[in-house]
This record gives sequence, structure tokens and C-alpha cells, in this order.
Amino acid sequence: MVGAGSAGFAAARTARDLGKRVAFVDPGPLAGLCILRGCMPSKTLLRSGELAQLAREAHEYGVGAKIEGFDWARMMARKREIIQGFTDYRVDGIRAFPVFEGPAHFVSGHEIEVGGQRLRGQRFLIATGSVIQHPEIPGLAETGFLTSDQVLELERPPKDVIVLGGGYVATELGQFLHRMGVPATFVQRSPHLLSSEDPDVGDALAGCFRAEGMTVDTGTAIERVFTRHGRKVVAYRHGGQIREAEAEEIFFALGRRPNVDGLALESAGVTYNRYGVDVDRHMRTSNPDIFAAGDVAGRFQLVHVAIHEGEMAARNAFLPQPENVDYSLVAAHAVFTDPQVAVVGMRERDLVAEGRRYLKGSYPFDDLGKAISVGLTKGFVKMLADPRDGRILGVAIVGAEASDLIHEAIALMYFKATVDDVVRMPHLHPTLAEIMTYPAEEIAEALAAERSAQAAGAGGVTA
Repeated sequence: MVGAGSAGFAAARTARDLGKRVAFVDPGPLAGLCILRGCMPSKTLLRSGELAQLAREAHEYGVGAKIEGFDWARMMARKREIIQGFTDYRVDGIRAFPVFEGPAHFVSGHEIEVGGQRLRGQRFLIATGSVIQHPEIPGLAETGFLTSDQVLELERPPKDVIVLGGGYVATELGQFLHRMGVPATFVQRSPHLLSSEDPDVGDALAGCFRAEGMTVDTGTAIERVFTRHGRKVVAYRHGGQIREAEAEEIFFALGRRPNVDGLALESAGVTYNRYGVDVDRHMRTSNPDIFAAGDVAGRFQLVHVAIHEGEMAARNAFLPQPENVDYSLVAAHAVFTDPQVAVVGMRERDLVAEGRRYLKGSYPFDDLGKAISVGLTKGFVKMLADPRDGRILGVAIVGAEASDLIHEAIALMYFKATVDDVVRMPHLHPTLAEIMTYPAEEIAEALAAERSAQAAGAGGVTA
């Protein structure tokens, strides 16, 4: 296992269960991106931002509350304590296998070198993850900037910040900084936040950000970055005009790239491009004895996808009947902003691009009883279904607890349920979960009307 992150660890356990001898090669520190510098530390810090916002809104509920300040040292200490617990547990699991620590590179298709020692293997899995993408913006490197790694370790916050990007990391940590008293300005290249989602999803989130006091400019082209009077300035084109955003600090969050640095993949006959290592449906590379999984494979930079790919790669490396990776459900994902965003299945824009017919139903949280009662009225649920039988094709949620609510949609799609199934399923009242029934009802009614029209048309035909 070349890499001991989420994909590598999942693959190692799977291979061990198949009776194979497994070893890790990793430059360290052990535990992987998610635990050390990704999912877990960010979600730990986001909780502080959520509590700060609750305090600001408490008066609306008749509760007097006042934010007296932010103890960044305590906040970071709490984060480190929690992450250390996760790290210790994972490292114990990793060290149940032989571990060779240090930078590694392939010598041949069956041999790798680490720390001057050469190791031979029957099969290899490349699971080296991803690294922060280096900027190619004039003046940015000279001006200086923060990455997500540095934001997660801040001991002293800047007075204000310009966020370059509008993806998962940018929106989560940008909103966190804003809620912790660091006014945030977003400068996004794409026309919408969360550009990989349907436009209505990103636009809804942008509207919530603006309502919270953040500046959000989308559809921009950054011209240059420079310093003026000790402040950092981003000059960008927006709507045919040149604008400038100024702040004490810049948070660069324009993505990550697959980490193939120094691996000498050419020596192993493994091909790759800027999107990642080339793999087939079985996670096999151009060398039939070498597999790749996780961020380095360039599909989806999601931990649960990395785990799925790692487990499947390990099985395909040794079992006679290979499995194909099916991303239709496993690529479901969530963004932990406020409101949260969660998506599973087909996006509306993909269906349009493919020329596929579909039925759509949507329902806003501001018309849902539970959401109104507790003041969680931002966002909506959108459901897409096949017009032939009402089978659910995709669901997008922008709203409170979307990351949990999406699991009903995942289960429904896993069992190939239809909108009629959703309508018939009991949903407790009052709950946020019952919002799923309303777009399903809308589609079911449209489907019934379409069937009635077809039946009437057929019945009106005479010989």
C-alpha cells in the first residue's frame, strides 16, 4: 500500500481478510488527510462557528446572549485534542501492518524503494492522496496567502479575508472565518458557488451567504494580486469591469491535485495526467499489477469514495471475478456550510445535457412546519424522477441537516424506489425529514396526470 490514508487503510484490511501479506509505504505523518488536515479538524472548528451564529440569533428566540470574544487558542487546543484521539486510533490500526516510513518511488513494476530499501510485491496500490494545487495567479505567490492547512491551525485570525474559490473547502472555511469575526469576501471564477452542482444549489447558498453579510462575486477572472499600504489586494474582472477586493489576508482555496510527486510512475509503466492516475472500472492502472484508489485516482475527492475504491481495488487485485465501481450512489456527498448541501444521483444539468426526459419536484424549507417552528427555513429539496415509472434519479438538498437527510434519498435509490413509494412511506410529524414527501407528491401527481392523459387519448381512438 503506497499511502496509509483512507483508501490505503481500507484496502489493507480488505487484502488481509483475503489472506494476503500487506505492508504500508508512507512518508508520514501517518493517519491520512481526512484525519490530520481535512474532514475531522474542519468539522471540529465549524462547530465553533455554528455556536457563534446561534448566539447572534438567540434574541430572536427570546434568549439574551452576547459574544464576549473568541478564544482561538482554546478552540485550536480542543481541535488538536480531538484530532489526536482520532490519529492515535488510526495509527494503531496502521501499525498492525508492517510500515516503511519515508518518501518512495517505483524502481520497476514490482519493486519500490523507500529509505534506501527495496521492496518487492505481487500487487501494489497507489493511494497517495492529493495535495493543495499551486496557484497560477500573477502576484499571488509574492503577496502571500493562506491554504486550508494554515486556516486549520490559525492561532490569531486576520482582521478580514478574501476567499479565492467557491468549492467545498472555500465555502465551509470561508463561512467559518466570517462567523468568527473575520469578514469574508468570496471571489469565484465560475458563475456559481459549488460549480460542480446544479446552479440553483450554488445560487441558494450564495444568497444565504450574502444575507449573512458576506460578499460573494461569481463569474470572475482574477487579473492580479498585489500589496497596497500593508493590505492584500485582489484585482478581478466582473461584469465587464475591474473590481478590487482588499483584506489583511487571502485564503487560497482553488482545489487540490492528485499527489504523484516523486513516485517515478513511469518506471512502473503507470500512466497519469493532471487529473490523476489512469484507472479502469476495476481501479486497475496501465500496469495490470498496480491499482490506484482515492484522491490520486482523480475521480471524487471524498473519503467514503476512497474507502469504497480501496476495498474494491484490493478485491480486484486478487479475486478472479473483478467488480466494477458504480459511482451512482457512492459519490453522494455533503457540504457542511449553513445551510448544508447534500446531493445524490443525477444532477438536473446532466439530464438536460443528455437529452433525457425527467420530472422534477421541489419544496422549500420555509413552508415546512418543523423548519418554521425552529427557525431553520433556508433552502429547499429538489427531486428528479424518471417520467416512465417515477423511479428516483437524483435528489439535491440545501438546508438544515442536509447531510443526514440525504441518507433517506440514498436508501430510496439503493432499493430503486419510486416517488409513489416515498408518498406511501410513513414520515413522522413534525420533522425535517418529512420534507422529502412534498417533492415526491408533486412528481407523483404530475405522473398520474400524464398517465390519465395518455389513457384518455388511447380511449378516444376509434376504429
